[in-house]
Formats: sequence, C-alpha cells, structure tokens
Amino acid sequence: MTIAHDHVGIALLAGNAHPELAEAVARLCGATRVPVSIGAFADGETRIRIDGDIAGADLYILQPTSAPTNERLMTLALLADAARGAGAARITAVVPYFGYARQDVRKTPGEPRSARLAARLLADAGIDRLVALELHSPALESAFDMTFVHLEADELMLPAVRGWEVPALTIVSPDAGGLKRAQRYAIALAVPLGVVAKTRPAPDVAVAAGVLGDVRGRSCLIVDDMASTGGTIAGAAQALLAAGAREVHALFVHAVMAPGALERIRAASVGRILTTDSVPGAAPTIERVSIAPLLARTLGRLARAA
Repeated sequence: MTIAHDHVGIALLAGNAHPELAEAVARLCGATRVPVSIGAFADGETRIRIDGDIAGADLYILQPTSAPTNERLMTLALLADAARGAGAARITAVVPYFGYARQDVRKTPGEPRSARLAARLLADAGIDRLVALELHSPALESAFDMTFVHLEADELMLPAVRGWEVPALTIVSPDAGGLKRAQRYAIALAVPLGVVAKTRPAPDVAVAAGVLGDVRGRSCLIVDDMASTGGTIAGAAQALLAAGAREVHALFVHAVMAPGALERIRAASVGRILTTDSVPGAAPTIERVSIAPLLARTLGRLARAA
C-alpha cells in the first residue's frame, strides 16, 4: 500500500494503546491510515512491522503511554524507529497522555528523572516532534529536546461544565501544583476559586491538610490533570465537605484510574465526574468528552504548516 504524501495530507499510524481514538482522529481530519502489525515474539519482546510505503511522509503516530506504561512507551519508540528506517521525512508522536511525567526531578539521591529519560528515548528513536495533552507539570516541556506542542483540554471541558448548570459553583484545585489550571477554569466560568493544601507522605499517597477559600454552602468542582489512585480527589472532596461545601464534583483530564480509584472517589461523596478519552477504558458511569476533535484540528494545522 502506498501512502499519499501531498503537503496537506496526513499519514496517521495508530499504535496499540488506543485504536478507537486513532480511528476517530483519522476520520475527522481525513488522514490516511498507515497499516502496521504490532505483536510479540515468543519471549514477549514487542514485534513491529509497518506495512505501508511511508517514504517521504510527514507521519503522525498516535500512542498514549497509559498502562501498561512501559510496554506502550517502548512500542512508541519501536514504531518511530521503524518509521525512520522506512524513510519517513518527519515523525510526530501524538501522545494524549504522557506517562512518566510525575517523577520529573530528583527529590532525593538515587531517584531517576523519569520524564527526561523517557523524552531522550523517544528522541533517540527518531521522533522529531511531540504533541501531548495536559502534562502533569507544564515545566516538563523543558525535558523534551524536540519540538513540543502542549494542548489544554479547557475548550472541550468547559461546555460540558456549563451544561451542568450547577448553582453557586466554585472551582477548586486539589493542590497548589494545579492552581494555574483551576484558575483558567474559574476565570472562564466567572466563578470563585479555592485550593486544598495537600501533603504527600509517600508516593501515590496524598493527605489534604486544609482548604483555602470560602466554600461553605457552595457547589465545588475539583479540577485536576489526572486521577490515578483517586486519593487526591477523594481527600480534597472530604476536606471540602468538612469545610461546609454543599456538594462536590470532579473534573480530571486523564482517567488513569488504578484498580479501586473510582470506588475511592465515589466513597468520598463525589457527585458528577467528567474526564476525557485520552486513555481507553474509563468506567461507563463517568462522563467522557472526546479529545478527537482537538487532536484532529491540531494535526491539520501542523500538516498545513509543514
């Protein structure tokens, strides 16, 4: 199969992490899907074979590095290396959820800088440009020695929140690190802003220490980049209810959701939950907004600028 490579055409290769999202993006932007075989050798090593002619192509590889993170990241690197060997002119990795983004600095001796190592792996594999949605920390952009396109989910999530018509709404950041994100939502919705002070006594363990801002009698919407164990959102919800909040809802971009996370969030009396389909498999009881339109527009813009 030969792929069309005109200056406005988009050649899209779907990894194995989220084929449904790749199909939706390809449909919306009119991309040509590049056939690829992804399997495993007998010893478990990932086996890649690109079956289309991509010589000279401006190629886009869609592969979030969600669980199993190691496998998804290595598959992305192998896809990029195979594409480079097949003659792709430029390779853009579209990674809606970028894993390994939490351990970005060495807090104590003996810890790796995981984000920088993952970025180097992808650069060495031949990726020229990376598109990601809502990194855990925007400062992580400096870890990538390549062109980096950082997308925000606000335009997708805000219409859904407005549609809820929640009275007396207050936007709440579950920690100081997410304050800028929550502030964007509070400004866009013209509502008050609050923040929960949080400590982390251990990895994946969050303890809410107090609430800054008047939330008494208010409907609070916790805004965060991701939910993994659910502990941060559950702790924030409990702190808000203890401070007199009338009800608590939650919005997070990436539904990473380790086993037991949703149950933990629900047990904290969180009402409505809104997320995106940046990673596959969110529970059907969670309201999801598709990021396919945002990704399709972004790929179209990048392709036209090539």
